Amino acid sequence: MFMGENRRALVLGMARSGYEAAKLLAKKGFSVVINDAKTGQNADQVKELEALGVEVILGSHPEDLLDRPFDMMVKNPGIPNNHPYVEKAIKLNVPVINEMELAFRYFPDGVTIIGVTGTNGKTTTTTLIYEMLRKASKPAYLMGNIGFPVCSFVSRLKDGDIAVMEVSDHQLCNVIEFKTHISVMTNLSEAHIDFHGSYEAYKAVKKRIFNHHTDKDIAVLNLNDGEVLDLASDIKSIKRYFSSGLMNEPGCCIIDQSIYYGSEKIMPLKDVKIKGRHNYENAMAAIAAVKELGVGNEPIVDVLMNFGGVEHRLEYVRTINQVDFYNDSKSTNVKSTQIALSSFDRPTILLLGGLDRGHSFDGLKEYLGWVKLIVAFGETKERIGQFASEQGIPCAVVDTLDDAVTRAYDSSSPGDIVLLSPACASWDQYESFEIRGNRFKECVNAL
Repeated sequence: MFMGENRRALVLGMARSGYEAAKLLAKKGFSVVINDAKTGQNADQVKELEALGVEVILGSHPEDLLDRPFDMMVKNPGIPNNHPYVEKAIKLNVPVINEMELAFRYFPDGVTIIGVTGTNGKTTTTTLIYEMLRKASKPAYLMGNIGFPVCSFVSRLKDGDIAVMEVSDHQLCNVIEFKTHISVMTNLSEAHIDFHGSYEAYKAVKKRIFNHHTDKDIAVLNLNDGEVLDLASDIKSIKRYFSSGLMNEPGCCIIDQSIYYGSEKIMPLKDVKIKGRHNYENAMAAIAAVKELGVGNEPIVDVLMNFGGVEHRLEYVRTINQVDFYNDSKSTNVKSTQIALSSFDRPTILLLGGLDRGHSFDGLKEYLGWVKLIVAFGETKERIGQFASEQGIPCAVVDTLDDAVTRAYDSSSPGDIVLLSPACASWDQYESFEIRGNRFKECVNAL
């Protein structure tokens, strides 16, 4: 906790998290400046901040802004630490934190924090934990990288509440005091190397989900992921595990096509609405977490029988002339697309492409058995075309997602699947994977 009277804060980057951070700081007595190079911000939010006394500077990063005295910088998670403002702040010994860290410092005592991170499965696992807790009548709030800035909950939280957070690697970059009581790590594979510089740096950032853990805090770990086990080998936390096979460790596993927690049968896999090994692992991670808070089997089973998945993650869109369309826009890396391709055993037309980070698509080689056509779009389209040629798979190279949907449908036959699972970030053509996924659905519905 820190007071704000007569203190000055610079919020770098607006969007949802910057807006909420600036609002919280202003209400806590800080003198606040918020800066974003983009001009197209929400006009109502700008007016609200200005009414609170926030100085809003949009359209550029003035060179002399850091000549002013600031006591802290609150940085949007998507802004890298080599941004000139960040580097200058560090030279001036101005602490650089993010919106999640800021909110944490104002959390009331007695709030239990569950943090979920990993390369894939974060959103599904976080949502399942939240739904299970709510079904069990626990006072839970869903927040974090899932789309709800943590600062927006500070005024609502009270002693005894549970904060369920999806925590990204970008958010973990600038945390200092932030600490969870239960940390879940779903899995690890190469991602965001352009942001972090190396896989080792990425993993080191992910490990911060266990920061300040003691032997009274809980770590929920994927027993099938050697990278996770290696990373967590020296943490102090009490360890609980989940596994898609048998195990002799405390936690959740699959025995005879049923999910077990320890020796207790929870439910048969056939009754779990979301299918696929990755979703079963997400479900077991969620179970292992909520069991630490005393949730019984009935609410767990109820949620897993009815939860159909999250938007943009293997989301069924519709069937047209016996062709099924799936929106997996949230697959922004190769590992996510591997998971998507593993979920189907029918002829598949794969829509692949987006921002070119220079990453390899070789990790898809073993997952293309059902792929009859790749439709490549966006910045990576030519490299994907070359990759497809090397695999002996037909490839249509187009410019836009709209063109990709049309080409995929024209090339489909009854019984096929058309799958948008891009293995790339959206930022070459869309501001977010959500906007890309929504555009895909619009195109499909317009066919």
